[in-house]
Amino acid sequence: MALDTQSATQVAHVLIESLPYIRRFSGKTMVVKYGGHAMENEILKSSFARDIVLMKLVGFNPVVVHGGGPQISSLLKRIGKESRFIDGMRVTDSETMDVVEMVLGGLVNKEIVNNINRHGGCAVGLTGKDGDLIHARKLTITRKSPDLEEPEIIDIGHVGEVASIDKSIVETLIGGNFIPVIAPIGVGPDGQSYNINADLVAGKVAEVLRAEKLLLLTDTTGVLDREGNLLTGLDARQVQALIDDGTIHSGMVPKIACALDAVRGGVKAAHIIDGRIDHAVLVELFTDAGIGTLIRG
Repeated sequence: MALDTQSATQVAHVLIESLPYIRRFSGKTMVVKYGGHAMENEILKSSFARDIVLMKLVGFNPVVVHGGGPQISSLLKRIGKESRFIDGMRVTDSETMDVVEMVLGGLVNKEIVNNINRHGGCAVGLTGKDGDLIHARKLTITRKSPDLEEPEIIDIGHVGEVASIDKSIVETLIGGNFIPVIAPIGVGPDGQSYNINADLVAGKVAEVLRAEKLLLLTDTTGVLDREGNLLTGLDARQVQALIDDGTIHSGMVPKIACALDAVRGGVKAAHIIDGRIDHAVLVELFTDAGIGTLIRG
C-alpha cells in the first residue's frame, strides 16, 4: 500500500535530515556499548541489530562492546549459585568466572553476532582474550573505616580493569569490512581471565581506535538536571560541575566518568542514550535533535 502524502513527506524529511551526518561520518569508527533492557527485549534486539547493519552500509565502522549481567545472574541462579555484589561489582570466584566466560563469550556474544548477520551484516564475535585484545589487571576495592588505621582491601576475585588494549585485531576486522562484537573479558599477566565492566572496555576501545563517537546505551533517558529535564551538548567542565554539585549522582556517575575519560582521551564525542527506545542509535546519530546526552571534550 502506498504512503499517504503526509507520511511520504515525513519519510523524505527524515532521509534528507540524515544526509549531512552520513556524509560527515562516512569512514569513521563508532564504538557502541550495548547493554540494559535493549539486550532483553526481542523487538529492541532486532532494531539494534538493524541499526548496526545500516551504520555499516552507509559507510560507518561500528564496533560493538556488550554487557550481560542479568544473563550471568540468571544462569548462576539456575545452577544454584548466589550472585553477590560489593559496591555494584560482582564477586567473581573461579566457578563464577567460568559462568561469566560461557555467558559473555558464548551465549550473549554469539546471539548478538547472529542477530546482526541475520539482518544483513557481517559480524565477528570475540572476547578480550582473542588476538591478545584486552590486557587486564586485577581490581580490588578499598574501604576506609574509623576503626582501622589503614583502608581495608577487599578481594572480589576475577574482576579486572583495563591495563592496555592491542587494537590490531579490531582494525584487521574493520579493514576486512567486518563488524567486531566484543565481550568484556580480559586476560592478566598471570594468564587468568578477568571480568571487566563493559562501559570501561567500550571507552578504552574507543580511545585506542581514535573513534569519532562512543555511544553508551542505558536504561535512562540520559543526564537530567534537578528538574528532570534532559541535558545535552555538555563539555567536560560542565559535566564535572554537575558531578560536584550532586546533580549527577549514584549509578550515573561511573557511566559519566567513562564518557569523560573517553573524550579526554581523544574520542570526539560521547553519547548517553536510552536503549529502551526503538532504533535509539539511528535516532541519535542521524537526526538534528537526537534523544540522549551528548558530551564533548
